Amino acid sequence: MLTAESRRRDFPSLEGKTYLNTAAEGVPPLAVGEALQQYFRDKQLGMDGRIPHAVQWEAAKALTADFFGLTPAEIGICSCSSEAYNLAALALQLKSGDEVVVTDLDFPASSTPWLQPSCPATTRVWRHRNGALRIEDLVPLLNAKTRLVTVSLVSFYSGFQVALPPIVEAVRKHSPALLAVDVTQALGRVPLDLASADLIVSSTHKWILASHGGGLVGVPKERAAEWTAPAGGWFNLEDAFGPNSFETVKSKPGAASFMVGMPNYPALYAIRAALEYIRGVGVAAIDAHARPLVSHCLAELKQLPLELLTPNEPESVAGILAFKHPKAAAIQARLHAANIHVMNPAGRIRVAIHGYNTAEDIERLLKELKAALATAG
Repeated sequence: MLTAESRRRDFPSLEGKTYLNTAAEGVPPLAVGEALQQYFRDKQLGMDGRIPHAVQWEAAKALTADFFGLTPAEIGICSCSSEAYNLAALALQLKSGDEVVVTDLDFPASSTPWLQPSCPATTRVWRHRNGALRIEDLVPLLNAKTRLVTVSLVSFYSGFQVALPPIVEAVRKHSPALLAVDVTQALGRVPLDLASADLIVSSTHKWILASHGGGLVGVPKERAAEWTAPAGGWFNLEDAFGPNSFETVKSKPGAASFMVGMPNYPALYAIRAALEYIRGVGVAAIDAHARPLVSHCLAELKQLPLELLTPNEPESVAGILAFKHPKAAAIQARLHAANIHVMNPAGRIRVAIHGYNTAEDIERLLKELKAALATAG
């Protein structure tokens, strides 16, 4: 995917480092840093800087639309995925008797708005089996009261990648529910086909290699009415400064309603640059490069004395591998001391393999991991 030369040129901070933690924080290419510097130069123009700011905003929406399979008018950009889901909860205006289905492999951003005491709906949990979600476990949770099913395309916890078409079929057949898909752990790493999703959400500081401060939102125009957030603000309103602005307000429909205030322009510059970089390399090329590394690493992990959380199903694996061990914290500390960067959250070690990783990265991880396990007891 990247040559040794382009890796050194675009990601100089990776020299001498085995970085396998993109599922937590992506390492941006230098082009993203240059974009942030351009933001500062544009900001120094004062009010006139809003003209180039707007150009970056439109470019970021167009690029996001291309990745999501939507149009720029169907894209909103807020501050993070948590904000996006809280605005989605406002839009749905759930009532007592309504039901929401979440999964126990999802990040809290997409599940906790429905678990708050202030939410009147009943939350049902689609529970995993051995790190994987099975359609036969979803169907009994669906009924005429189901208003929403929310799922991550790739689980932050186990790395399991769902097959979206069977989920769409089950939701449409057994309920009137909307389907929300979090693509945070997939966007920029694996090819996407999101044609049947009713709401698409992603963070920006992981696999697309941008900055913090962005929440990408996709709302197909056919679903705009259902996903219009009745939030206060001004950027999201039809006429925030009109003669009747203190009497009545009206949200812009769909994705535009998720942009409630002044856009986070520094993040937008970074998002534009990062998505251009990813597009230039090609997600298919990234996947083709990284997938053999993932497969090899998974095969080797299976042979080690640890509890593998990632299902052994090649078609359901993207870029994340996860496992448990009683001494996970000590193992992670030893790896970090060897300049091997993995994650140790939520009671497990997580390895994330992206396009800038190499076969040498994987071999170094496995060598140090085996040594750590041998002394862990």
